[in-house]
Amino acid sequence: MSGLLPVTDRDWSVRAGTLEWDCWHTAEHIGDCLLSYAWQLAVQPTTRYVRAVATAEKDASPAEVLEFAVTGGRVLAAMVRTSPAHVRAFHPAGTADPEGFAALGCNEALLHGNDIAQGFGLSLDPPRDVCRRILSRLYPQAPGELPDADPWASLLWTGGRASLPGRSESRWRPHPAPLTS
Repeated sequence: MSGLLPVTDRDWSVRAGTLEWDCWHTAEHIGDCLLSYAWQLAVQPTTRYVRAVATAEKDASPAEVLEFAVTGGRVLAAMVRTSPAHVRAFHPAGTADPEGFAALGCNEALLHGNDIAQGFGLSLDPPRDVCRRILSRLYPQAPGELPDADPWASLLWTGGRASLPGRSESRWRPHPAPLTS
């Protein structure tokens, strides 16, 4: 998210990439998702999401709504670090463990962070090892499908944000459930 700090002086009411949301609301969505994943680990419901929504204050500046998203990431990271590996909680794509929620959070922050960057004519350039780890955790079926692709390009493709040469539109959905229970 720090890659977006240089554009916090701009108008965040611009559209975030190909999304229908503007950049401000996309950052708010990131914070809400990351906090939601942390709540799942804290409460450990098995059939539904914790019934809460986190929002930034409506008059928050771009820097403040970005801070809200970063806060969500830090709370999720703390929950992942302190949750035992055997913890499981509901996610629509499969009951997830702490590692699964960490991967979901990273995926959300990177894809939507890039949507925000695109709103300003920029793009993110995340560490490829992080992208590889997200791909192998959330899209275990995809690596054989994407043998020579750049991990960031593959992550954008699996998230439906980009095309890859010779590949049709991505139909992959994240799989946050542990591969072995």
